[in-house]
Amino acid sequence: MTDVKHSTFTLERHYPASPARVFAAWADPAAKASWFGAADHSLDFRVGGRETNRSGDLSFTADYHDIVDGERIVYAGALSGPAGLATVSITTVELVPDGTGTRLVLTEQGTFLDGHEEPAWREQGTGDWLDKLGAHLGTQA
Repeated sequence: MTDVKHSTFTLERHYPASPARVFAAWADPAAKASWFGAADHSLDFRVGGRETNRSGDLSFTADYHDIVDGERIVYAGALSGPAGLATVSITTVELVPDGTGTRLVLTEQGTFLDGHEEPAWREQGTGDWLDKLGAHLGTQA
């Protein structure tokens, strides 16, 4: 018997950095590797480009479908582990000027397969790396 769950969540963060700086932290391979935390990371940040992250026995691949410089990033992702494909998702990241900083709004729509990952785990993990992005932005001059 197969098990399929669908979930959508939205996370918001405010960063005391311009949208251009927040966007650059996503777009630059070295910057993204420093806050995203994957052991093995590659990034081809362009429409049609691909990002891969491997950590332990988990592998995540994202294909970029829409990028508006300083404003929006849309990608489709797939997470696999030892038991095979765990999730397939669509993620939209919006960067909105907010006072002297940026309000980041991330919305993810996911399909979770056969109990290999739970929606709550994904939401928690995504929130954790958005917090790491905030720490990274705080250390940059």
